[in-house]
Amino acid sequence: QVQLVESGGGLVQPGGSLRLSCAASGSISSSNIDIMGWSRQAPGKERELVARITRGDITNYANSVKGRFTISRDVAKNTVYLQLNSLKAEDTAVYFCFASMLTGYTSWGQGAQVTVSS
Repeated sequence: QVQLVESGGGLVQPGGSLRLSCAASGSISSSNIDIMGWSRQAPGKERELVARITRGDITNYANSVKGRFTISRDVAKNTVYLQLNSLKAEDTAVYFCFASMLTGYTSWGQGAQVTVSS
């Protein structure tokens, strides 16, 4: 079983920055995890993919966050990071970390609240 624990959420003013971290633990090894990433869900909206990164450091971003958010990964530590810059009110959401295994199974974290407000 794989556990994902997010940290780094909080309240920030528009234009500010936050860094989210997500560490995977449990019955895994660094060789089992294929893709790690982040999705988010705002109140009343569906969950959407924000960014993802492969083992080979290939990244994909939602158009709404390109140029503002940066995803990175420490394969040896089974950890993924999301740097959020130039935050806007519409970035307010619960951010969920995920890890997709080579087996096809995907684990999700419990979520980290990000609130952008003055």
